[in-house]
Amino acid sequence: MTNHSRRTFIKNGSLLAAGAGVAALMPGGLMAARRKIAASDKIRVAAIGVNGMGFSDLNSILKNPDVEVKSIVDVDERVLSKRASELAAQGHKVTTLTDYRKVLEDKDIDAVIIGTPDHWHAKMMVDASSAGKHIYCEKPTGHSIAECQAMMAAQKRYGNVVQVGQWQRSQKHFQDAVDFVHSGKLGKVRLVKTWAYIGWKDSIPVEPDSPVPPGVHYDQWLGPATKRPFNINRFHFSFRWFYDYAGGLMTDWGVHMIDYAMLGMKAKDRFPLAISAIGGKTGYPDDAQQWPDTMSAIYDFGDFNMVWEQAMGIGGGPYGRGHGVAFIGNNGTLVLDRSGWEVIAEKKSKGPLMEAVPMQKSVDNGLDLHTKNFVEVIKSRNLADLKTPIQDGCQVAMNCCMGNIAQRVSKTIHWDSKALQFTDKESNGYLKSEYHNGISFPKV
Repeated sequence: MTNHSRRTFIKNGSLLAAGAGVAALMPGGLMAARRKIAASDKIRVAAIGVNGMGFSDLNSILKNPDVEVKSIVDVDERVLSKRASELAAQGHKVTTLTDYRKVLEDKDIDAVIIGTPDHWHAKMMVDASSAGKHIYCEKPTGHSIAECQAMMAAQKRYGNVVQVGQWQRSQKHFQDAVDFVHSGKLGKVRLVKTWAYIGWKDSIPVEPDSPVPPGVHYDQWLGPATKRPFNINRFHFSFRWFYDYAGGLMTDWGVHMIDYAMLGMKAKDRFPLAISAIGGKTGYPDDAQQWPDTMSAIYDFGDFNMVWEQAMGIGGGPYGRGHGVAFIGNNGTLVLDRSGWEVIAEKKSKGPLMEAVPMQKSVDNGLDLHTKNFVEVIKSRNLADLKTPIQDGCQVAMNCCMGNIAQRVSKTIHWDSKALQFTDKESNGYLKSEYHNGISFPKV
């Protein structure tokens, strides 16, 4: 089968064999199911950034027998070697690369997983879209509001399938919770609380700059970020606590929790009228991170307020949950997190105003369902079936960016939905990420 015919087959037909859902649960059955599918009929993927969540995404998508991994990309050769060995043990022989552009030049690759630090997402996503690849992009989509706008424009121009890694949208209990909110049983919901209290993460001790570790292509890791000496605190997992590469807890956990707050309030296509935020390094004032370890943000949507809270080093969040969303209505409050949801009835002198709902526990694997949804839409090309299309992922990421901007300018800020910018010059200075090292801001 020619490459063109193979792509047409993937686009127009379903390749999943009967019983594949069961086979995906058993490694032996999965390999047997994979062998029954002709190599020319498989969806070939590459993963860019495989140290953390990108590798989890890859392992998840490979549970679909009609998916084959061809290449993995990482700027740390130690990570590449480790992941290639792990994949080989599962029966996957891969090409290892340190430059993501080589993947985009490969006409045999149908889809890419972007699991890099946040500051690379937009550039890679736009480049991959122009190269004709479908994309599974880790959250948050962009590192700035302007990056999110560029990513949405790229998908609109090229029409490719782009799924954002907000996998809770594929979980049954999250969907059931939103359906309950939409039922009206809670009464009018005036306030929504969202939060992430990360008790397992304490301070980040200050470390001196050091030589680049052997096998690390540091210039490629920096990409468009400001040129700085290598520092272990800024590398791999800890990148998320620094301005150059990510948005702290707000964009790390906030995109998940705020996403469901806005879905529950039917506000996924809306932006707040005003945003205020206070916070800073009040827990660990002398450690290495830049983003606040403690912060509260308030979003005014006109008909309801949304509150975001974050704290590092504290695990006891609202309602005894380390993370979550609470829809607070006149009749009761629905509390939701990754373990499940429940409804706490509002009580008056005459008794409760509604029937309480006991804990409805999580029953499925959200990540596996999310990557399966991505594969199915690649084949059907029915973009409306995507659980988290790029437009939704970017809309939530932009709201999270707004909260961070409000904290950085230390004042209430206002968004102009027509002009697509803030009403003050200082806040607009944070709209667009600065690009360095000869890399241009992605253009569509």
